[in-house]
Amino acid sequence: MTTTDRPPQRTDVDAAFRGSATYRSLGEQQLSPAEERFEKGRRTVGLFLAPVVTIVFALLPLDLPRDQHLLAAVLLGVIVLWITEPVPIPVGGLIGVGAIVVLGVVPADDAVGPLGSTTVFTFIGAFILAAAMLKHGVARRFAMAILSMQWVGASTARVVIAFGLITAVLSAFVSNTATVAMLLPTAIGILSVIAKLMQDKELVRPDFDPLRLRVGVALMLMLAYGASVGGLITPVGTPPNLIGRGLIEEATGERIGFLDWMLMALPICALMFVALAAVLLLLNRPEIKRIEGVHEYVRQERAQLGPVSRAEKNTLIAFGITVACWIFPGVIALVAGTDSDVYTTISDRMDEGIIAVLGASLLFLLPTDWKRREFTLNWSDAAKIDWGTILLFGTGIIFGSLLADTGLAETIGNSSADWLGLTSTFAITVFAVILAIIISETTSNTASAAVVVPIIIPVAVAASINPFVPALAATFAASFGFMLPVSTPQNAIVYGSGVVPITKMIRSGISFDVLGALLIVVLLPVMVDLVLSV
Repeated sequence: MTTTDRPPQRTDVDAAFRGSATYRSLGEQQLSPAEERFEKGRRTVGLFLAPVVTIVFALLPLDLPRDQHLLAAVLLGVIVLWITEPVPIPVGGLIGVGAIVVLGVVPADDAVGPLGSTTVFTFIGAFILAAAMLKHGVARRFAMAILSMQWVGASTARVVIAFGLITAVLSAFVSNTATVAMLLPTAIGILSVIAKLMQDKELVRPDFDPLRLRVGVALMLMLAYGASVGGLITPVGTPPNLIGRGLIEEATGERIGFLDWMLMALPICALMFVALAAVLLLLNRPEIKRIEGVHEYVRQERAQLGPVSRAEKNTLIAFGITVACWIFPGVIALVAGTDSDVYTTISDRMDEGIIAVLGASLLFLLPTDWKRREFTLNWSDAAKIDWGTILLFGTGIIFGSLLADTGLAETIGNSSADWLGLTSTFAITVFAVILAIIISETTSNTASAAVVVPIIIPVAVAASINPFVPALAATFAASFGFMLPVSTPQNAIVYGSGVVPITKMIRSGISFDVLGALLIVVLLPVMVDLVLSV
């Protein structure tokens, strides 16, 4: 039998998910001829377009300070590299950081300083916890529990929606990043079950690529975007909420209570979730509508898993302690309020990044065999986490801080407001939402809120308009930014799964950006009038 006559080798689904990465060369993927032509064209165009865009913009005669002008030029080139992927996406960010230093925008130490952000440590700790959950089968047990829910049944759409609801509710009280980090292994577990079921029922080729399933894209993006939607429900759901609320209260003297915030946000978030489910399931239509035989399959898999092992128990202990510590500041906020000294002290000391690395450290302390000094996780397992995603988001933080520090974000906001001549509440609200979304695409949500809300308040005051609604709209919109992996930590985490191609994230993200913006602009003024007029 010749090599070409051999039957295709059966894909090891579990190994495929454990070895996933943010960037795969063309040779590492199974592409159709049309897909391969598109990928080659996209990456070739980007290789030449990125430097051209950077050089041309840098040479334009713009009335900008030198550091802002060069930063904008480099950032545009980096965005082209991120979108077209001629080089691995993390490398594109590193090229941009190097260019900023070489061009003299900022000194090297100032440029790389933001890499020490606690968000980076959140990624490291969460990825190590996820590695243990995947290695020891904990993620698979969680996945089986969700798939066996009576309401979910055998519908792939219901699996995606149910998982999104769980994510949204959790992220209302736990940070979005922490929520996605804790649920990512379960999402991978669910996807691996669906992929194995499709493989066993011969619905796919024996050598299929489980990382290229559309249902995987829908599930992963539901995890990331659902957390952003749920984070808007309470003031403590995400840092931009606290930043925006504080700035609004300082500027207007109107206090937004915890319950008032929830009453305003909940109807908007509910409609956002419906829009999100529609967008993701239409643009990433699952390969199969019904997972036939899923309950029998789940029963068989649970029987094979057997009783909970010592390694699983240790992983659950480390995971449980980490989650409890992540939730604790939110509980204090509910009891004592976000203005209390107790909440301030606890939230400062129980930083989610520090909690993540301490929780991950427990995996190297809890033994599975004390006599042989074997522990729950070894360093060779931990070293395999996706460092590319960590580097990618680190460079995103660098660009976000530079946009604020150089004043480029403020220049963009003020120049746009002056040029547009905004004079009505509606116009300023629309501008606030668009500006916040655009800035949040290339910076963190926190940075977007910290930059945009202080711009919107004086713009509204100058037009003799109460800044409450426009500033609150900017706060909500700062949690958007769904197009790129660097837009939010949630996007970066799910991109690190290797399941979501950058092109599909952009297509789904821009669709939801537009729908979310419309919902904020139309519904937020109505909810503010209803809640605060009572």
